Order: sequence, then C-alpha cells, then structure tokens
Amino acid sequence: MKFNTVTPDILEALAAIVGQQHVVLPEATEQMLRYTHDETEDLHYEPELVLKPANASEISSIMQLCNQNLIPVTPRGAGTGLSGGALPIHKGVVISTERLNKIINIDERNLQATVEPGVITQVFQEEVIARGLFYPPDPSSRGSCFLGGNLSESSGGPRAVKYGVTKDYVLNMEVVLPSGEITWTGANVLKNATGYNLTQLMIGSEGTLGIITKIVFRLIPYPSQNLVMLVPFKKEEEACEAVPKIFIAGIVPSAMEFMERDAIEWTNLYLGMDITVPEDVQAHLLIELDGNDMDILFKDAERVYEVLESFNVGEMLIADTEKQKTDLWLLRRNVAHAVKHNSVYKEEDTVVPRAELPTLIRGIKEIGTRYNFKSVCYGHAGDGNLHINIVKGEMSDDDWNNKLPEGIKEIFRLCVGLGGTISGEHGVGLVQRPYIGIALNEIQLRLMRGIKDVFDPNGILNPGKIFRTNAEVQEQHKESLLTDLI
Repeated sequence: MKFNTVTPDILEALAAIVGQQHVVLPEATEQMLRYTHDETEDLHYEPELVLKPANASEISSIMQLCNQNLIPVTPRGAGTGLSGGALPIHKGVVISTERLNKIINIDERNLQATVEPGVITQVFQEEVIARGLFYPPDPSSRGSCFLGGNLSESSGGPRAVKYGVTKDYVLNMEVVLPSGEITWTGANVLKNATGYNLTQLMIGSEGTLGIITKIVFRLIPYPSQNLVMLVPFKKEEEACEAVPKIFIAGIVPSAMEFMERDAIEWTNLYLGMDITVPEDVQAHLLIELDGNDMDILFKDAERVYEVLESFNVGEMLIADTEKQKTDLWLLRRNVAHAVKHNSVYKEEDTVVPRAELPTLIRGIKEIGTRYNFKSVCYGHAGDGNLHINIVKGEMSDDDWNNKLPEGIKEIFRLCVGLGGTISGEHGVGLVQRPYIGIALNEIQLRLMRGIKDVFDPNGILNPGKIFRTNAEVQEQHKESLLTDLI
C-alpha cells in the first residue's frame, strides 16, 4: 500500500484542529520518544507527528483529512501493548487518546458506566468499587493501561477465569470510522438482537476498524471478601493437571495463576521480596476465591485442598493479611517486568483448552531443548492462557534471529493442534502477524479482509497489523507476476 506524507499545509490544518500545543513533532525528541514504542520487546518506529485530540469531533476532522490525503493513522492508548499494535510502522500520524480521560457517568440504577477510552483501568475500577460495584477485567498493566486499549485487544487478566474478559462487559461504544463518520455500535441494554453485533466486531480489532471515543460498560456487584492461597508443586505438569480437577470438583476460583520456578525467583529479586522457593519446587499456583461470605470461601478452600492432596505439593500458604494478599499479587503482576529486566526476551501469548495445559508445557520445554532456548512460563492457568517468555540467554544472534522463529512456529502449531490459538489477550498486531496463517485459514482471512475493506477502503487506519489486506495481497500477486515475466 502506498501512502502519502504529511505536507506543511496538511500539518497546519491538523494543528488547527487540536491546537498547536497538542501536536508533537520529531524535533521534540524527548516528547516524541514515548510514542515510538510500546512494551513489545525493543521495537521503535517514529511517526511524522503525534496529535492529542480532546473529543470525537476533533478525531473525526483528523480522520477526514488523513483519509482524503491517504495518510496512515495509528491510534494509541497508553502504549502498554505487547504485540506492537500501536506502532506507526508506516510513519504518518499517531492519534493519542490520552486527553479523552473522563469517567462521564456511573449509572448505579442500571449498573452501567459511560467512560472515555483514555481512562486508566485501575482508576475506573477503584471509582466503581467505591460505589459497591465491580468491573472485573484486570490486565497486569491495569495501573497504567487505558480502557480503550483494553477493548482494542479484548484484554483479560487473572479474573477472566470467573468473570470473563473485556468484551463481556461492553454494551455500546461511540466510534470514529476511518472516513471520519461518528457512530454508536449498539445500545445500552443487556440484550440486543437487532442486526449484526458491531460492538463485538469492534472489540479486539486492534484499532484497524475505527477509533473508540466513548464506552458504555455493564457493571456487577462487588464481591466484598476474598481468600488467596499460594500452592507449590514439585512438578510443573502436575500444577497444570490440578487446574481442571479443581473445576471438576465444583469450584470456580476468581483467579488461578501459574508461575514456574524462575518466574517467582526472578520476580523476587526484581522486587527485593523474600519469598523462599524450596529446591524441589518447580511451579506454583496462585489461587483466589471471592464472594460475600468468608465461611463459604473457607469451605471452598477445603475442597481445593482435598483436590490438591492427590498431587505432589509442598506446604500451602493462605494469606492471613491484606498485605500478604497484596504482596502475592504484586509478585504475580511483576513477572513480565522481572523477565524483561533479566534478559533479552520474546513473549508469546498462547491459549489452549485448560485440560491441555500439561501437554502444552511439556511441548514448550521439548521445543526449547531442540532449538536451544530457555523459557519462563506463567499465566492464567484457569482459562488455559499461558504466557511464554523466551529468553535469549546464551543463544547466538544468528540463532535468535533466524532459528528461533521456526521454534515459535512449532509452539503455535502445537497450540492450534491442541484446540487453542496464538493469542489469548495480547492481540496479533505486528509481531504475531507472520504467524497468523497457523491459526486462521484462508476463508477466515478472506472474510476479515473484506470487513477491513468495508470499514477502511483506503487502508489508512493502523496499516500493517494483524493480516495482509486485500490491497497487499493484490500488490504481492502483481509483483509475483512481474517476476515470472522477467
């Protein structure tokens, strides 16, 4: 796809829309730097400029101008993504939603809230908790990520196992289309069988179909009590095997997190904590139960213990204080940061039916042995979502750049073969795009390309992400024909 650059006249028009003080140009090196990367490995792409609009109307005017002039636009939230989805790989314009940061309304009668996409997830959660309400999706970056980015990736987090992911809490949203048109996608109701579900189509589309400017969430009552336990296992596979057994016993934890030994030890060092991991322990499950009656939670914990007694486990810890609970969650939420601090790495976001986790963890270690890479695994075991951190360690640069992608392909093929797929909550974005054909067949891709063309016929919105568009496929076909002629 051939795009145009931002001319001085277009720059002047864009600056007039948002105000000069809300434009960032490459000359402002320090300001610009934060918009050139996200949390994906070590990738950097500099746009021609960054715009910080204040509302849907300004975004609409920007999109009209860019669409008319074939200038690529990359929407951006907080920049906490892990798939390169907010990187301006074709330069052009970055639209940052950081100024759209209002909680517009919390409707306690209908258990709904209307918010803008630049609201930080944890800020929103705490605001509704103060009213006895609950918004459960809680990605590890909840203290900094934006709600709009959560929708774009359909983020999950630890509590997805009981409460579902972001898509399960969205009723309606206001969206600016690539043409600049502004529309609502649905209605503020719990049931809606009126036409195609545009709301759910937009969620998880990674900013390729439209720019979210308002969100209507459904909320639920806040569970006032919880119980957190840390369970050590002598074998990683047994920790994975225990997960479906707990559900079969009739218990649905509010979180069930897997962390193998290195994940805990590296995070211990990173945070300066003193959680001791016995020599014979290879993995832990962090299990949370929640509700409104502690007597019931203790009875559920006893049933969990009964299930775990059939496995080779060490001494189980139940957090006695709020500080212990906070520390255990602090440990879990910082694993990715600890791995990143420790070594050059790549993180893959795999998901399989949870009963297949033992096979997945065995396969990952076997593939690592063949390709000579070390992996540190952790994730949301309760819903089969395992994050695989592949650590460079002593791998040569040549093996890291050329052999490792083949190893990653094998991991993804294993996931798909087990009934899973290549991303549970991080999205495809840029870095998983080369592997999309492992998870989706040509019929599925053709349908998705067609949807992209309907929403964005000029292909200007977040180009180069998820899959090749019809225009890219056609361009490659023409190049192939020319090569054959030569």
